[in-house]
Parts: sequence; structure tokens; C-alpha cells
Amino acid sequence: MSGDILFNAIIFLAGAIICVPIAKKFGLSSVLGYLFAGIIIGPYVLGFVGEEGEDILHFAEFGVVIMLFLIGLEIEPSSFWKMRKSIVVMGGAQVIITLVMADIIFILLGFDWKVSLVISMAVVLSSTAIVLQTLKEKGLMDTSYGAASFSILLFQDIIVIPMLAIIPLLSDPEKVIHASDDHGINILEGLPLAVQGGAIILSVVLVVLMGKYLIVPMLRLVAITKLRELLSASALLIVFLLALSMEIVGLSPALGAFLGGVVLATSEFKHELESNLEPFKGLLLGLFFMAVGASINFIVINENPGMIAGLVTGIIIMKAIVIYAVGHLFKLKQDQKLLLSVGLAQIGEFAFVLLSFAFQLSILDRNQLDMMLVVTALTMTLAPILGVINERVVLPHVGTKEIASRPMDHIAKAQKIILVGFGHFGSTVGRFLRSYGIEATVLDHNSNQVDLLRKMGFEVYYGDATRMDLLESAGIADAELLICAIDDPDTTNTLVTMVQEKYPKLKLMVRAKSRYDAYELLNMGVEHVYRESLETSVKLAGDVLSHLGFRKYGIVRQAQNFIKYDEKSLRRLASQPRNTEEYIFRVKEEIAQSEKLLEEDLKRGLIDTNHHWNSELMRKDSYTGES
Repeated sequence: MSGDILFNAIIFLAGAIICVPIAKKFGLSSVLGYLFAGIIIGPYVLGFVGEEGEDILHFAEFGVVIMLFLIGLEIEPSSFWKMRKSIVVMGGAQVIITLVMADIIFILLGFDWKVSLVISMAVVLSSTAIVLQTLKEKGLMDTSYGAASFSILLFQDIIVIPMLAIIPLLSDPEKVIHASDDHGINILEGLPLAVQGGAIILSVVLVVLMGKYLIVPMLRLVAITKLRELLSASALLIVFLLALSMEIVGLSPALGAFLGGVVLATSEFKHELESNLEPFKGLLLGLFFMAVGASINFIVINENPGMIAGLVTGIIIMKAIVIYAVGHLFKLKQDQKLLLSVGLAQIGEFAFVLLSFAFQLSILDRNQLDMMLVVTALTMTLAPILGVINERVVLPHVGTKEIASRPMDHIAKAQKIILVGFGHFGSTVGRFLRSYGIEATVLDHNSNQVDLLRKMGFEVYYGDATRMDLLESAGIADAELLICAIDDPDTTNTLVTMVQEKYPKLKLMVRAKSRYDAYELLNMGVEHVYRESLETSVKLAGDVLSHLGFRKYGIVRQAQNFIKYDEKSLRRLASQPRNTEEYIFRVKEEIAQSEKLLEEDLKRGLIDTNHHWNSELMRKDSYTGES
């Protein structure tokens, strides 16, 4: 038994390690790498994973649960309440329209009305795991596409609850009782709908109370021990407890985890929970995607190729049209509507739960179940591929906008500076340059932000800056320098590599989020690297010294020296491999050397006091006539 577990663990890890880097090498999503890894190691290709694939799939669904808990942590209750309209209206419109259209189509195909309704319920749902993982990888959560996707997905997760309640009503009572033995824990099963509704509301209130009066005090007790592994165990316990409490009353475990995350978003343990759960989320999500790939039954595909191909194609097209229409009703921009419709056109992971439950209740027969499981897995597998095609083939012609017309007194269109990314970091750079009359061509992937910037008079292109055709249309061939202000290190590295290959003489000035990101950029040959927190941290320390009574001239000069020495140290350490004894030893040496130099500078400064200044001293001198 232990040998089988070890063998399966080795196979899954090896599959991920081989396939995911290959997918990333070709600019594809990691999700696609995991799915292909699952297909290859699955029972129908190499056969390394056998009949237990379905059990692995259920276990791996905890990755989706943890992901929604972490998303809930990022949303404060006030923000969640502000989203209620888009969640209900946008999500509700998508669910109702898709459900009606799918039900009509399946009835026309000859399915029984009960079977059609159950399959339509499954078709309505999109993959929370795939969509949110893709949004995170591409840094699109803050775009209108990201907000719309999240609203629709959250409503779908909520609507799973009444769907699970309705499905037993479509079967004979005897079959429901017989099947309930195999269908998890649900203490409300068989009770009147009014009682179930009240219990559901009570359970949501219970989650809120648990977060405030049970979970936070428990974490405070655990924090006293200062044991990181105990905090990790506590984080997992919280997620599993919330998921189980929701499942007991027939709710979606993922929904319970999300609500718990929202409740804890304002607690002091928010960041600790995020850092402890992030590795588990990534591992379990990867396992989930591999299990989906392994579940694709190629025997069923071989027996019904025409039917399955038609269903996969028809479902994707139908969902894309409906979601596009919903985006149009909510006045999303053209590129955002395309991203939304393609991104959510697949069937989601909760479809596995609904379809299996319907099979247990004898609503679906074995052939119908196998066919729909294959269709679901195939749409999930095709989703990242369609996303890549949309971004690289369709959006360059549809989503990228022409440069807005400029007033005659503006600087010429062909700017010598290209600024990539106009978030909090990039916008500060752009506005400061503009205060000197220096214009930059701005690239940003948020079309709503693009429209706003154009109204403000900036020259902006919408699109993915890692596309060379977009950079060339923005004038990179004639530019003197490119400023990269993107907050995603992976995207930054991709952009730098691409530009260095085709335009090696172009001067690059690149934002780095951390010291380790700066190391990587320096090793790639980027000379001008700017750590986003360095100057701010030094300024804060300088303000502390000023508050303590030290002279401002000395503080400013010492701050400049500190940054100069730290930059030199950074370049010397860049070639050292991290997390080694040699690196730690070199860091200690560098810190000691920098402190020695700063101390010598300070001593020299104390002797030369004539140049020391601060506002109070200057005011005093002006009154006394001293200089």
C-alpha cells in the first residue's frame, strides 16, 4: 500500500516537473501543463495512474477550496458588499440564459427532460480553478475582465447549493433514500425546503461568528507558541473546518471557505494565513488539474467521437455567446468581452459533483455520465488553449486600439520613451516625467485604464506588452529607452528577454519588487534596476532620525551613501547562488563593510559641521544673521 502511494506521488510530481516548465517555455499557462501531464500519466495513455484517479480528483478539489479561502482574504467585507449587484445581476443573467438555452438544446437532441435539466445545470458552471489561476498568473484580477469573471464565478458557486437540492426532486423518493447513503454528509436531507433555507442562512451566520469569536482567538493562542508549523496546521484546520461545516448543511465547501476568508480579511492574521496556505493551494491545484487530465476517458471518445466533438464545440460556442452578451449588457469594452467569453466558456469542476450525484440517484445512466465527464474534462483542457489563441490571434486585431487623436500643441507621436505598466508605480513615473514636459508611450493591459489615460492626454496602447507586434506598433524600433513598471516578476523577465534579443541596444530601466528579483534582472544583463521599496524604506528611516533630533543635511547625505553602498553590494551578490552557506557568509561580509563605510562617512560629517542644515537651524540663522 505504502509502495503504491510513493509510486503515485513520484509519477505525479515527475509529470508536473516535466510538463509545466515546457508549457511555460512556450508561453502557455501552467494549467495547460498540468492537464497534459495528467493525460500522459493517465490510464488511457501511459497507464501510470489507474482506477483511483477519481479519488485523487476529489482529494485535489481541496485546492479549489483553499484558493477561494485565499481570495476571500483579499476582499474586505465592505468591498464584498459593494460587489453584490454585479455578483447577483451579472452572474444571475449568465446562469439563467445558459440554463434555458442548454436545456432546449439537449431536449432537441433527444434527451429526457430530467436528464437535460441536470446536464444543463452542469453546463452552466465554469471552472473557478482554471479562470482564477489564469487571472492571477497574468495579473488581470484588477481589470474589468477580472472583476466580471470573479462575479460570475462566485454566483455559480452559490447556485450550486440549490442545484444540489433540486436534483433529488427529479428522482424517485426510494432512489433518493438509497443514494443518500453514498452522498457525503447532509443533515438537512429530506427536510422541508423552508427548514433547509433557514438552516442555510443560520450556517452562514455561524461562519461569521466562528471567524470572529473562535478562529481569531485560537490563532492568537497559537501565535504565542511562535511555531510556524503549528500556524500552518491551524490554517489548514480553519479551511477544512469551514468546508465541512458548509458541506454538512448541503452547501458548497468552496463557498464556505470563501465566506470564512472574507470574515478574516480584516484580522491581524490575514497575511500569516496567506503565506502559510499558498504552498498548499498551488500543490493541490496542480494535482487537481492533473487529475482532470487523467480522467479523460479515451475509450468513450473513440466510441462516440462525433457526439463528443459536437457537444464540446457546441457548449463552448453557446457559453461564449451568452457570456459575451452579458458583458455587452454591462458595457464592457470589446477586448474585455472577448477575454470574458473565452475565459469562462468551459464547464467547471463542480460539474463532476453534480453529474456524479445525478448518477447515484439513477437520473443519469452510466453512458450518459461517462460521456458528460469526458465533455467536461475536454472543455477544461481546451480552455487554456483557446485563451492563448484569443490573446495572440484575435485580440491583436480586435482588442488593440488605435492611438487617440492628439491636440496640435502636443509633442509628436513618436515618443522616445515607452512606459510599460501604469499602476501605482508606473503612474508615478509617468506623471513625474510629464511634469518636465517629457511624454512617454504607455502600454497597459486594462482597457478601462487605457480609456481613462487617454482622456487625461496620455498616449496609450492597450494590450499585452510581451507581444512584440504591440511593442513595435508603439514605436520600440525608434525608442531610446523602455521603462518596465510591471508588478509581476515573471512577465517582467519575459519582456526583458524578448526585448534584449531583438533590440539589444535599447536602454532598459526595470522595476524589481524585491532584492531577489533584482538579482535575476542583473544576471540577465539589465544595468538599471530599481527596487520599489528601497528609497521609501530609507526615507522612512531618515524621517525617524529627523524626529529623534538628527540634522537633516547629514541624514540626506547618509541616505544617499546608504543607497550607493547597497547598490554596489547588490551587484556583487547577484552572481551568488541563494540559500547557501557561501551566500549567507558573503551577505554578512557586505553588511559589515557597508556599516563600516557609513560609520566612517558619519565621522567625517561630524567634523565638517558647516554644511549641516535643517529647517529649524535655517530659521534660527535667518533671525540671528548667522550663516
